[in-house]
Amino acid sequence: MTNNDTDNQEIETSIEVEQNANPSPLDNAPDEIKLAVDLIYLLENNEVEKETAIKALEIVLNDYKNK
Repeated sequence: MTNNDTDNQEIETSIEVEQNANPSPLDNAPDEIKLAVDLIYLLENNEVEKETAIKALEIVLNDYKNK
């Protein structure tokens, strides 16, 4: 292992510790909240129009209710 590899490993370890030191409020959230946040993120990042998103979510909701 080179000195540069050692430095990179120390940096990665430091970053992991920092990330774990600041837990997200979602870490303890119910699964349905986590999924909702993920869906909103997906829709917003893909710039899905509001009406299209609502219609698609209604289809998904009806599909899951009928299973």
